[in-house]
Amino acid sequence: MFKKRIRLNTSKLSVVLYGTLIGFLTGIVVSVFRWTIEKLLQFVQTLYLDISHGNIALIFLVITANLICFLIVSWMLNKEPNISGSGIPQVEGLLLGELKINWWSTLWRKFISGILAIGSGLMLGREGPSIQLGASIGQGVASYKRLSHNQSKGLIASGAAAGLSSAFNAPLAGVMFVLEEVYHSISPFVWVGALTGASVSDFVSTVLFGQTPVLSIGHLSVFPVQLYGLLLVFGIILGLFGFLYQKFLLFSLNCYSKIRVPKYLYGIVPFILVIPIGILWPNLLGGGNNLILSLKEAPMTMKMIIVILLIRFVFSMISYGSGLPGGIFLPILTLGALSGALMAHIFVYLHLMSANYALNFIVIGMAGYFACIGKAPFTAIILIFEMVGSVTHILPLALVSLVAYLVVDLLNGAPIYESLLERLLKRKPAHLATSSMITMEVTVLAGGMLEDQQIRDLQLESNSLITLVRRSENVLIPKGDLVLRAGDIIYIRMNQKDAKITRNQLSLNN
Repeated sequence: MFKKRIRLNTSKLSVVLYGTLIGFLTGIVVSVFRWTIEKLLQFVQTLYLDISHGNIALIFLVITANLICFLIVSWMLNKEPNISGSGIPQVEGLLLGELKINWWSTLWRKFISGILAIGSGLMLGREGPSIQLGASIGQGVASYKRLSHNQSKGLIASGAAAGLSSAFNAPLAGVMFVLEEVYHSISPFVWVGALTGASVSDFVSTVLFGQTPVLSIGHLSVFPVQLYGLLLVFGIILGLFGFLYQKFLLFSLNCYSKIRVPKYLYGIVPFILVIPIGILWPNLLGGGNNLILSLKEAPMTMKMIIVILLIRFVFSMISYGSGLPGGIFLPILTLGALSGALMAHIFVYLHLMSANYALNFIVIGMAGYFACIGKAPFTAIILIFEMVGSVTHILPLALVSLVAYLVVDLLNGAPIYESLLERLLKRKPAHLATSSMITMEVTVLAGGMLEDQQIRDLQLESNSLITLVRRSENVLIPKGDLVLRAGDIIYIRMNQKDAKITRNQLSLNN
């Protein structure tokens, strides 16, 4: 008997170790970020409540505080423009090699400016900044270890997943969002690192915030199969609403660009307009987490829902369009919940269903609205499943998300973060352009044009070189007669200025 020598496969061990470190650091940073925003927002809402109860003198305190916050945030935006907005387009641009970002400058400025902008009551979310904070930590670890750009991408993706996981206590959604929306690839080295980072960061935030789901709204009634026709109608309406959201968000950015002041000063508009809203409706301020929970505790009339929906929609555009540090993730979920509450009212009024299922529509609306705007249905379904903590609504979630997604797709609506990235790259200063060489990853999709093609048939830019093809755990030599299979990952070495052209060509054929 010959003893077969066992060889240990340690190829992913370093990925797990890096993911653990990044997840731990991100969990701490994002948890502090999240806690500080919550406490500051509570304090601001208390001030506005006191004003509405007759303490007029506090108006001067609020105006002064908003002015100070604006000056600090605008100064930081002037010094580091990459902290603008949610940060997700910047992370995508960094992974694609289209942007060069100083991780430390972005990390601390995004942390402070995000707290001031979101905590002041502007209708912005914490999740986008949390993703950028995690990605910056991943980039920082990669920079410390002096890893190449290609090696760094896995660490950046791990940090991004960890950031979303900490923001919402949703580790699976964090991983799926990175694969579906940010990285656009299911490389084993990426998802292993992302899952590790997301799990560790979720553990850290769970220790600090407890195990109760972020949007724990209690038991949901099982939605009857005979009423699924209402879900189809709801999905179509959500898709139309989502398409309008995409168009209006880009329109708001265009409107701000016509203001003849430096971009970093646009924030004065929402910082001023939030004051009357805070005085009249202090509970509407912020990303919308508490507003979603209140839909269960204090049912609203149809008229009130429409008014709140319009206010949140318009001011979300005003807040995000200004370029202030803050995301649209949670505001989108809030609008989806309000849309669900409105449609439930309509269906109940028309005697098409029982009021017992109104809560189902609130939950389903969040998933469907995000699925069609971000065009990331899997992330939407998993995110709401984790945030709500109930599995009885998976099929309705999937149905409405799919229908809403298809409506936006039929109308040629692009994923909102992809549109924002294209806009960002068009405005990229010339000095950021570089002629350095990068390695680009392209995944062969099942049913795509790249499947079953030979390497020699790929039309690449000159001076581009396919360095290797990874198939499952195996590394293949990219010979001309190698036939590509679904799931293969192609690594292409090329000049960075040609990367976008090649990526577009291959994506069109994939």
